[in-house]
Amino acid sequence: MIQNNNSESTQPNKTITKTKRGRSFLFNALILIVLLVIAIFAGYQSGIGVRKDTRAQAMNQQLGEQFQNTLVDIQFGRYEIAKQRLEWIIENDPTFPGAKEKLTEVLVIMNVPTPTVTPSPVPTPDFSGAQEAFTRAQQLTAAQDWPGTLGALDELRKLDPTYQTSQVDGMYYFALRNNGYDLIVKHGNLEGGIYYLTLAERFGILDNNANGIREGARFYILGASFWELNWEQTLFYFNQVYAGWPTLWDGTMTASDRYRIASMRYGDQFFGQDKFCDAVVQYDNAQSIAPLDQVASQNYAIAFPICNPPTATPDPSLLFTPTPTLDGGAPTIPVIPTDTPVTPPIP
Repeated sequence: MIQNNNSESTQPNKTITKTKRGRSFLFNALILIVLLVIAIFAGYQSGIGVRKDTRAQAMNQQLGEQFQNTLVDIQFGRYEIAKQRLEWIIENDPTFPGAKEKLTEVLVIMNVPTPTVTPSPVPTPDFSGAQEAFTRAQQLTAAQDWPGTLGALDELRKLDPTYQTSQVDGMYYFALRNNGYDLIVKHGNLEGGIYYLTLAERFGILDNNANGIREGARFYILGASFWELNWEQTLFYFNQVYAGWPTLWDGTMTASDRYRIASMRYGDQFFGQDKFCDAVVQYDNAQSIAPLDQVASQNYAIAFPICNPPTATPDPSLLFTPTPTLDGGAPTIPVIPTDTPVTPPIP
C-alpha cells in the first residue's frame, strides 16, 4: 500500500514539469522571432538611410554644376537661361549659397531698359577672300593670339563655310583649347576658361592637362561659393584643388591661400567646440603652407598642449636609492622586478 501511494503521488509532478518545459520553449521561440523581426526592420531602415544619403549627394553635385553654369551664362549675357537655372536650384534647395542673390541680380539686369545705341560704322574686313582669311588665321595662331585666331576663323566661315573644313575645325579646336587654358591659368578667369574649353570639346576630345585644369576650376568655383558660409564644405573642395593645382587662382587668391585660410577658420570652429585635437589637425595643415594668423596662433598655443599632454618621467634616484640594513652591514640596492623569471642556482 505504501509503494502504491508513492507512485501515484509522483505522477502529477512529471506532467507539470513537461508542461513548464513546453511553455519555456514556446516563449523562447517567440522571443527569437521578435528579435529577427527587429533585426530585419533595422536593416531595412539602414538601407533606406544609405539610399537617401546617396540621392542627396547626387543632388548636391547637380546643384553645384548648375550654379557653375549659371555664372558662365551671366558672364556671357544669357540671362534668361541663368534665371531658369537659378529658379531650379532654389526650388530644389532654397538654402543653396548665393542662389537667391544671383537670381535677384539677374532679375534686376533683365528689367533694366536697354538704351538705344546708334551703331558705329563697321570697318570692312581686310580680307579679299577665304584664302587671305585662312592665311591670317595661321599667322595669328603662330603668334599665339588666340582671340585674334578665333576672330579670323569666324570671318573665314562667314566668307566660305566649306573652305578647308577639316583644317579649319582643327584650328578652331587648338585656339579654343589654348584660349580657355590661358584664361584659367594666366588670367584667373575661371568661368570664361571653362566656357572655351567646353566649346573646344565640340571639335575634339580634350587632353589631360586641359581637362584637369577645367576640373580644378570647377572645384575652385564650388569651394568659393561656400566661402565664409560653410568652412567644412569650403575645405572639402579646396583640399582637392590644392592637391592638384595649388597655384590656381580666381584673380584674388590662389587655391593654396584659400586652403590655408579655410583650414584656420575650420580649426577655429573646432576650437570653439572644445574639439582641441581636431583643431590642431587643421592648424597643422594651415601652417604647413604659411604661418598662422593671430587668432589661429593663439588658439593653437592653447589646444596643442591639451591634445598632447606631457608624459611623466620617473626619477632614477628614487628607483636606485640604497636601503641600509639593520645590522649595520653594507646597504642593499632594491631589485626592480621584471616579467622574466629568474632560475635559482643549482646547489
